[in-house]
Amino acid sequence: MPGSRVTVATLGADIRALRKARRMTLMDLAEALNRSVGWLSQVERDKSHPAIADLGRMAEILDVSISSFLQVGAIPEEEGIVVRAGARRPIGSRTEGLTEALLSPDLTDDFEVIHSTFAPGSKLDEPLTRPTQEVCYIVSGSFDIKIDDKAFTVAAGDSFRLRGERFSWKNPYDTPCEIIWVISPPVY
Repeated sequence: MPGSRVTVATLGADIRALRKARRMTLMDLAEALNRSVGWLSQVERDKSHPAIADLGRMAEILDVSISSFLQVGAIPEEEGIVVRAGARRPIGSRTEGLTEALLSPDLTDDFEVIHSTFAPGSKLDEPLTRPTQEVCYIVSGSFDIKIDDKAFTVAAGDSFRLRGERFSWKNPYDTPCEIIWVISPPVY
């Protein structure tokens, strides 16, 4: 019935993009879910819709928030084209003080655009390496980033790039820092 869908219109493609970004095969994810490859293939092709419990398990395995898969106030005619400020899909972060939302309409492109807000005092405790290329633009505030062994302080109007390097960050300042990330391939 129209209007009753609670998952995003691109659910299958988004799951496929996340699976591939994590270098998982259909078989890898299906086994982790204790489901058949056929079932997962149908989900990724939008021929079948997973139960909420399956979505929760997928989110856990793919290390994203279940909210990444849920529709948030989108206007049907605008889906896949326009993302309204109040309809951004929140994406998972397990780092205290970090709030992120998807600015891209979905994960079906070769890249994604993310809006991040880093609260004062927030930091990434364990350095991270992602198999991505990323360009980041600081909208407001200041931010300390360590890329490999080089430390930088960046502020509003600055930008930086990551190409699979090990990085960590912190916001030791008194104001939040907002950053726009363009990430390829999509990892959220």
